[in-house]
Amino acid sequence: MAIHAKRNWRASSPRDRGFTLIEVLVAIAIIALIALLIYSAFAGMSRSRNTMMSVSGRYQAGRAAMQRIARELSSAYMSGHKNFMRLQNQPQTGLIGKKGRPDRIDFTAFAHQRLQENRHESDQTEIGYYCSRSRDSGALDLMRRAARSIDSDMTRGGGVDTMAEGVDDFTLRYLDPVTNEWQDGWDSTQAAAQYGRLPSQIWVTLVLNNGPGGRQIRFEEKIAMRMLLPLTFATD
Repeated sequence: MAIHAKRNWRASSPRDRGFTLIEVLVAIAIIALIALLIYSAFAGMSRSRNTMMSVSGRYQAGRAAMQRIARELSSAYMSGHKNFMRLQNQPQTGLIGKKGRPDRIDFTAFAHQRLQENRHESDQTEIGYYCSRSRDSGALDLMRRAARSIDSDMTRGGGVDTMAEGVDDFTLRYLDPVTNEWQDGWDSTQAAAQYGRLPSQIWVTLVLNNGPGGRQIRFEEKIAMRMLLPLTFATD
């Protein structure tokens, strides 16, 4: 009898019992909570990283667009040569800046790069910058138009590329070297405007959306023009 009682006491010892259902449920809840906290931390880090990369990409696109605009505008020119044997369809050179929402600029420049050897191309090109609404997102994109040949209308023709997406504003102002005042528009092809000359500086403002914290990203630069008067080096 004594031996049998001892065996029953050892079988009912707390150290030999398993976990109860409540203890298992509490342990599972704690593990799930820890896993949720870890997942939330990693998800937050991933979102922050993606946001930083997106903002960095916006800054990079804006800076690249401004650098290209500055490089090409500083190479803008207009020619004083006229072919009097051909009165129609004269090649048009110069700069036309139209005020709008946003603005637009078209000009001729020594900015074309020949990418193929022995290609029958010069460094002269027609370039235009303007904004167009995207068919996919509906947002405004900054577009660059470039034509390898100079024709009678420097506002049309050539291929078009997207320079920056999500544009809130694109504004240009022109410093008149005669009056030393900033103008909202410029036209070197019209006698009633600034015929036969280029501005001494162009103030370019580019504003992109989706910056840090959803704010705008603003780029501004005053670009000095190198050739203000028509080129007449081959005339008497």
